[in-house]
Amino acid sequence: MFDEIRRFVKKIPKGKVATYGQVAVAAGFPRASRQVAWSLKTFDPTLPWQRVVGKGGKILLRGAGGVEQVQRLEAEGVVVHGTRIDLKRFGCILLLAMVLQGADLKEEALVAKRRSYWAFQKPVRSEIPAGVHPIDFLEAAKRPKLERRALLRRLSLDLTGLPPQIDGPYEQILDRLMATPRYGERWASKWLDVVRYADTNGYELDVEREQSWRYRDYVIRAFNADKPYRDFLREQLAGDELYPGEADPLIATGFLRAGPRHVVGGNQDEEQNRQEDLIEMTHGISSAFLGMTVGCARCHNHKFDPILQTDYYRLQAVLASTQFRQVQLADGDTMLAVDRLLARHQARLKPILDELAAIEKPYREQFKRDKKKTLEPQFQAVLNLDPGQLNDEQKRLRKDAEKQLTPTWDEVVALIPPALKAKRASLRKRMHELAYDEPAAAPQAYAAFTVDAALPTHVLKVGDPKFKLQTVEAGLPLVLAKDLGNLSPDPHGRRAALANWLASPDHPLTARVMVNRIWQFRMGKGIVATPNDFGALGARPTNLKLLDWLATEFIASGWSVKHIDRLILTSAVYQQQAEQRRRMDSDMLRDSILATSGKLNLKMYGKPVKTPIEPEVYDLIFTEGEPDNLWPLPKDKTEMDRRSIYVLNKRTVRLPMMTNFDQPDAMSSCPERSTSTHALQSLSMMNSDFIQEQAKAFAVRIKGDPVGQAYRIALFREATAAERQQAQNFFQKGGTVEDFALAMLNRNDFLYLP
Repeated sequence: MFDEIRRFVKKIPKGKVATYGQVAVAAGFPRASRQVAWSLKTFDPTLPWQRVVGKGGKILLRGAGGVEQVQRLEAEGVVVHGTRIDLKRFGCILLLAMVLQGADLKEEALVAKRRSYWAFQKPVRSEIPAGVHPIDFLEAAKRPKLERRALLRRLSLDLTGLPPQIDGPYEQILDRLMATPRYGERWASKWLDVVRYADTNGYELDVEREQSWRYRDYVIRAFNADKPYRDFLREQLAGDELYPGEADPLIATGFLRAGPRHVVGGNQDEEQNRQEDLIEMTHGISSAFLGMTVGCARCHNHKFDPILQTDYYRLQAVLASTQFRQVQLADGDTMLAVDRLLARHQARLKPILDELAAIEKPYREQFKRDKKKTLEPQFQAVLNLDPGQLNDEQKRLRKDAEKQLTPTWDEVVALIPPALKAKRASLRKRMHELAYDEPAAAPQAYAAFTVDAALPTHVLKVGDPKFKLQTVEAGLPLVLAKDLGNLSPDPHGRRAALANWLASPDHPLTARVMVNRIWQFRMGKGIVATPNDFGALGARPTNLKLLDWLATEFIASGWSVKHIDRLILTSAVYQQQAEQRRRMDSDMLRDSILATSGKLNLKMYGKPVKTPIEPEVYDLIFTEGEPDNLWPLPKDKTEMDRRSIYVLNKRTVRLPMMTNFDQPDAMSSCPERSTSTHALQSLSMMNSDFIQEQAKAFAVRIKGDPVGQAYRIALFREATAAERQQAQNFFQKGGTVEDFALAMLNRNDFLYLP
């Protein structure tokens, strides 16, 4: 940048005039940044500078105020010569300060005309008459109240994702359900959709993330404890900065790493990898907390919302000093104890590994001998040379030759005789069995932290890190912060400043976005039907007064999610009959089937568990090694019956039943699960191994009174006379209890909320 301006100014003939815009363009600055000038505190927008005049590689300030500006610079210790500023040192910065008067005013004008949009205005609280439910005053119910037991079933499924277990007065059941740990598990499934959480990286390798599940457990605990949403937000964005040394806030920063990450072997483009990390963090924050499509400004100013391209990269600059790492949570004694256990395990494993290596060794050597004969002459020649005497080209050839001489696992196995092959398979089976007893690693946080220095952040042409434009400083979107947040240039504290700004009660979006998510979660549709897009292309609120009242009440309650939940669930609007019934999502459906069959394991927290998968799904698992034991099922088979939130969520291996019922792919934020209808759903619910096994277990559970028990457990009601007669006819025609149980799990009134 400095060189471009210097070269351009030197080309200006003495006494000739160049506009600031021309100089800025020459420097690659289509939009000069006020932050550059502010960093030296030299900008005074009242000074009517007009021109830059070339003078032998120097610049001359023309216009009223120029001399006073120089005097001020001199007082601040800047080297000057009269009224001429040394371009090589400070001319560039001062020049940009002058340039921005036109450029920033243009950006301000672009944003200002759309700043009056409803989402950028502070919520206005409506007055509610005494003695009426505030939600019912602002949104009257249009249909009759739902029958009591059907309402309790809806309430239990909404709050816990599980069918009801007990009867009683509505508000007593409501309080009990909100106090159960199942409440936090259900809410966590919603939040993890929004932040696109999965247990693996995604892309080709899609490896499991070591102890990332601690973030999932943090979210469950946070909702169960009714952690103020303000604190929930701040911990996820900047727990390491705001609460140094505390484990839970550090674990919470796993939010910044929740999205997919392109981790592959081989040669890496580190600059591209870093940009992908910044993109994921920026998009995650803007979707989850701002409810804005900020990502649309990555390549150009947002086409519909007042979000500038510089705004996008200012947010990236906030995150520029953020790095990812595993942080030990255990003390020294615990780590030593774990190391001893691991060493003991490795000692048990070593004889097996040694025996496997001994079996394979002669065949690896045989492969190498045979393969060497088939190499092209240049590769054979370079292998006979002294490795210490090779030039660069020969080193490249030797590396390529050695790669060709290294067999893959299947090339080795193909050479082993059948008897030895069977012995090898037996040894590998023992090796995998021992893996069940491998000690757990010491506790770690899958976390983010701040480094002491950050690389400069550039606006990128079409979002490509190879095409850098001007640098920008850390800042907030201009439409929401006229001073861009006035963030410190210190890398430490940038995320904390962003978190505190978002958690401010004066922020126009944060509370609105979250109460809209709560409403959508309970009512099926948000007041704003596009929960991640409050912008111009998003839906307009169907009831802005209600949205604003809920937002202000949320803040007044201490940012309590349970408080807003209870308000919604006690309203007549929630308790009315459904206009359009909602089908269970994939997690709720699987968990409800397990609960109905009596096999549900309610164990909480910990490592994700694997459940059985079909052979054709197993074949989708990518590996560069031997494809045995790629999906080890737990030793304790009851672990496979745990709630869906604890089942391993692998981005490239989707469980068919969960996928068929619209489980998100965790590659992008999912604010609301879609509801599709297709033949594979019926096939899963009739023929899959899972549903067949659960139907058998349910049949055992209802054996004493098949009809009465089935209706009470599955549908939380008594069977009607007509339903009892239908069941009796079914059994008289030879129908089995297992088939009856399967049919009950396939009823619409089981699959759909009342």
